[in-house]
Amino acid sequence: MAEPRRIVLATRNRGKLRELAKLLEGVDVVLLTADEVDAPDVEETGETFEENAELKATEIARASGLLAIADDSGLEVPDLGGEPGVRSARYSPEGTDAANNAKLRAEVARLDLERPLARFVCAMCLADPDGVVATVRGEVEGNLLAEPRGENGFGYDPLFFQADLGKSFAEASAEEKHGVSHRGKALRKLVEHLMARIVDA
Repeated sequence: MAEPRRIVLATRNRGKLRELAKLLEGVDVVLLTADEVDAPDVEETGETFEENAELKATEIARASGLLAIADDSGLEVPDLGGEPGVRSARYSPEGTDAANNAKLRAEVARLDLERPLARFVCAMCLADPDGVVATVRGEVEGNLLAEPRGENGFGYDPLFFQADLGKSFAEASAEEKHGVSHRGKALRKLVEHLMARIVDA
């Protein structure tokens, strides 16, 4: 019987690692973290989510000699010109979830809008040591809350209200969130490419 394929999840964000591992349950792979393969830190210099995902996946696949999955995701608020966008993780000088959320709340308060529109975006890339295999994108629409709600999730989840769930992402269970989330949508698309790659190996 063939050994499960080893795949590097190219992130050190523990929240993302938990979500990705949960979403890949049932797929015959062994998941490794960037730390486990001593992968280099990759600077996100791209101007789009797709560019950053591809930068990380290709570099870590090349360094590890394994298939790698990387994503770049963030929150876009149309009334803020698309901010925080690709700078979502480093929106504030401190770059912490608490500081990023505080800055976003302050910016949104200036809009004087009730629950402004927002979308979470995730670009996800599967790469092998020779380059990009596939890049996909997932999005989910919602609204921003004036005050954070919930204790689950990470990042901007406490401020993101999703109408189908009727609650913020931070109030939702992992299963509820994965069913509608940008990352869940992207990974379900990427799994098709991943399965084809495993079968062809």
